[in-house]
Amino acid sequence: MLEKNRILIEEAIKALDFEVNEIARGLRTNKTMTVGVLIPVFEQFFSTIISSLETILLETGYSVVVCDYKDDEKLEKERFDFLYKKRVDALVVVPSSLKGSDIRKIVKRDIPIIAIDRPIPDYECDTIVVNNFEVSYKAVEKLITMGHRKIGIICGPQNIYTAKERLRGYIEAHKNYNVEIDQGYIKFSDYHSMESGFKKMMELLEKDNPPTAVFITNYDMTVGSIIALNEKDVKIPDELSVIGFDSIEIARMVKPPLSLVLQPTEEIGKVAAELILKRLKGDKSDFPLFKKLDAQLLIKKSIKEIKC
Repeated sequence: MLEKNRILIEEAIKALDFEVNEIARGLRTNKTMTVGVLIPVFEQFFSTIISSLETILLETGYSVVVCDYKDDEKLEKERFDFLYKKRVDALVVVPSSLKGSDIRKIVKRDIPIIAIDRPIPDYECDTIVVNNFEVSYKAVEKLITMGHRKIGIICGPQNIYTAKERLRGYIEAHKNYNVEIDQGYIKFSDYHSMESGFKKMMELLEKDNPPTAVFITNYDMTVGSIIALNEKDVKIPDELSVIGFDSIEIARMVKPPLSLVLQPTEEIGKVAAELILKRLKGDKSDFPLFKKLDAQLLIKKSIKEIKC
């Protein structure tokens, strides 16, 4: 009898072209099968992470809802609140100004929250970052061991964790090799603006005593800097040694090939997705996880050895 009823129900579903009402199912199961992702802007770095994350989540029936907050502090909190009220099953957040106190005002139910790229201050949650300090140290150390003593750096905003860690690597390398830092060689820029990278590189080039090498710590800033170097007809590495960040396509177009720090963007997305699924199954055995992934330093022909 039960089998006969099942067959009749399946035939009725086909005949009526029945579709699952996800909202109704969500109310019944307390799951929406969605994961919210909050990012500062839509750009290559975050897009690659999201694509990797989504590929794994789709295999398990989860969809991804992405919001960007355009590097706006007020919008960041509003978009976080928006995603939470959409009753997503988990949240992946790239914070800029978001703090634990902001989250506690909004979140009233137990859902997994994972911070990527940057930790959330004063909030206990899973966090996935890159070894920003270590890889920046290696990049600057390479320049120092090749004889450079006048090394410029184009950093991100001073309030952003990744920018602070990359600058810390630059400073520590100078300190450990007893190389004095010219504060005029440190330029703070906008992570998401090629124009800003262009402007800061121009400022370094126009100094009375310009650097012999520059480390650029972000994709958009690297692209803007290369445009500035082309406009000034600066010969790499004869007139300036350069190490960029994440710009693998640009690296192939620039002659000679550009030395780069490459972040493991696909791995970040993969690790985040696997961790989300683990938490959604109720497994908190390693909570809160702080996972640091390794970026690579690829040395090409854009740096040269000079005599001290």
